[in-house]
Amino acid sequence: MIAYLQDTVTLNNGVEMPGFGLGLYKVEDGSTVKTAVQAALETGYRLIDTASFYDNEIGVGEAIRESRIARDELFITTKIWNDQQGYENTFKAFELSLEKLGLDYLDLYLIHWPVKGMYKATWQAMEELYQAGKVRAIGVSNFHQHHLENLLEDSKIIPAVNQVEYHPHLTQVPLHEFCNSHHIQLEAWSPLKRGQLIHDPLLESIGEKYGKTAAQVILRWDIQNEVVTIPKSIKPKRINENADVFDFSLTEEEMEQINSLNMNDRSGTNPDSFD
Repeated sequence: MIAYLQDTVTLNNGVEMPGFGLGLYKVEDGSTVKTAVQAALETGYRLIDTASFYDNEIGVGEAIRESRIARDELFITTKIWNDQQGYENTFKAFELSLEKLGLDYLDLYLIHWPVKGMYKATWQAMEELYQAGKVRAIGVSNFHQHHLENLLEDSKIIPAVNQVEYHPHLTQVPLHEFCNSHHIQLEAWSPLKRGQLIHDPLLESIGEKYGKTAAQVILRWDIQNEVVTIPKSIKPKRINENADVFDFSLTEEEMEQINSLNMNDRSGTNPDSFD
């Protein structure tokens, strides 16, 4: 379990990944995304998560360069979108993301969604990118257990990360256990269920005990469940507030109470039925 903002988890290939970062889902490119990334880096974040689909890789890259933080202190993730998948297309998509970000390498490259009939060929290309040293770790996003089992039948490399929707209404316990058994790090997108959980009475009640918000309680729950988490915000105050979760701990009873909120309810699309 990470103990401070820049603390890391060790991935299955030995790479150290920060356990807490900034998600940039559909944050507008240009000054909006640059302000968010700059605020995060100034707060102490070192994990920045974007994707080709978010269409903000250029601004992310500019913010990184302007920060003047040493490249090896940062952990930059991006993802390959659905219409970019396939063996040959993956190499093109990777180079395009690298160019937009203005980077020489990526820390983590993910398959954004398990496109049927495509993700195995995509993974083969990603394995080659990894073996060529162009990316420090490769992984997947939005993969159910059956997608992972199917991928592992033919893969040479086990995904280092599976980034999925994860919050108290969608605890994904069986998937988490499967990932742990294969040394695949679970990472949470939409940890606050797109804001739908920030007024939950139980979470607010627990937060009052510690002088924290419901959002901070959820992020602390993620940390204690050893799930990497990347809350999205474009507001510097909220970015700083999200990171202020390392000065308290939830009790086992409180963790169980939060676990009991599970409804298997998604704010996003089910990976088995996405378009």
